[in-house]
Amino acid sequence: MLGNRFYKVIRKNNLNLPMKIAILSEDASLYSTKRLKETGEARSHDIKVINYLRCYINIASHKHSIISLHQPLENFDAIIPRIGALRTFYGTAVVRQFEMMGVFSVNQSQAISRSRDKLRCLQILARHGIGLPVTGFAHDTEDIDGLIETVGGAPLVIKLLEGTQGIGVVLAETYQAAKSVIEAFRGLNANILVQEYIKEAKGADIRCFVVGDKVVAAMKRQGAEGEFRSNLHRGGKAEGIKLTPEERSTAVRSANAMGLKVAGVDLLRSNHGLVIMEVNSSPGLEGIEKATGVDVADKIIEFIEKNAATAKTTDRIKY
Repeated sequence: MLGNRFYKVIRKNNLNLPMKIAILSEDASLYSTKRLKETGEARSHDIKVINYLRCYINIASHKHSIISLHQPLENFDAIIPRIGALRTFYGTAVVRQFEMMGVFSVNQSQAISRSRDKLRCLQILARHGIGLPVTGFAHDTEDIDGLIETVGGAPLVIKLLEGTQGIGVVLAETYQAAKSVIEAFRGLNANILVQEYIKEAKGADIRCFVVGDKVVAAMKRQGAEGEFRSNLHRGGKAEGIKLTPEERSTAVRSANAMGLKVAGVDLLRSNHGLVIMEVNSSPGLEGIEKATGVDVADKIIEFIEKNAATAKTTDRIKY
């Protein structure tokens, strides 16, 4: 077997060679994982699905390594992290170890960690001047009135920082309801955000799928009847949509601000302009591919082909 460094010199000098790509996923049967594997293999690459939770890391200054099923994971050109929201800590540790071994990651570990922290994500977007819903955050419940007033009063949306797929997101239509929900969450020692409710969105949002510096597909998601959350996992429906130049630019700027090269950017059309709701580092492929007919998996593999072999060391995370 060729040494990792020599192997990469060959790859850099011959960009048409098939690549060895790992998909870091807990479940090989998931739609997104299967599509990426099938597409990569159709483009003549060696694709391995690796359960990152079953990997262990050998931390040594002279030789960085990752072992899975008693075998070292070597000579990979690229990885595609599909890290579950509840597995962020260990998942990003595995991604970081691959980065230390010089492997190109579609999304780097630090960028994934940023996007998973909803509060940090919003702070980064705000620093880049990107439109956001009015948002409040507090540690305790001593001044609930002030927190509610920060976002303009009820109705408002209350979100668990650790929530995903619409879980832990509550619409409080009255002041008393908002106060009760906030007190309940804080009684459980949960970290929460409160945000203005964008009523004019009418339960719809737009998911922009960014790959590299382009929006490759976009869909409008409409919440089920009586449901303000538009998540497809909660019964929402989706259809392809044509974005305005501003929407495309905002989606790409949002992904770039987080340092993500593959991202799902969720935005709303509000009365005071575009607002970003979330930047997702492991966006699902099923909903957007079926709604738009775009082969998003192919766009991701193509991005790897164009960038993995020539990625500069300075583009990688510095530790």
